[in-house]
Amino acid sequence: MPLQPKRVKYRKQQRGSRKGFAKGGTTVVFGEFGLQALTRGWVTALQFEAARVAVTRHMKRRGKVWIRIFPDKPITKKPAETRMGKGKGAPEGWVAVVKPGRVLLEIEGISETLAKEALSLAAAKLSVRTRFIVRHEL
Repeated sequence: MPLQPKRVKYRKQQRGSRKGFAKGGTTVVFGEFGLQALTRGWVTALQFEAARVAVTRHMKRRGKVWIRIFPDKPITKKPAETRMGKGKGAPEGWVAVVKPGRVLLEIEGISETLAKEALSLAAAKLSVRTRFIVRHEL
């Protein structure tokens, strides 16, 4: 089951603005390696679940995975072949708003080469361009 909120105050939300850069969550905090967004967009719950499964399978359940984004924005869709007007469509799924600089996934407990492979598999499932980053200790 993909990630989604248990309950929300309002069923429908406006699309909102995607401009700007990530305010927080831009560094690897929990793990050793991370996947950082380079472009902005919406990552759906299903896309992110597919990425998470790809990572855990490639790691063969070694190490640990942290999820740094949560799809808490409802997306609506009108039925196919429906005329314009007559209000907003019914909620269809959940997305996370991703801005450049945001760390999406973090992993630890495996080698850097294996981490690179695993996160590249995850990146292929996502709708934003990403890069592999390593935690820098002060």
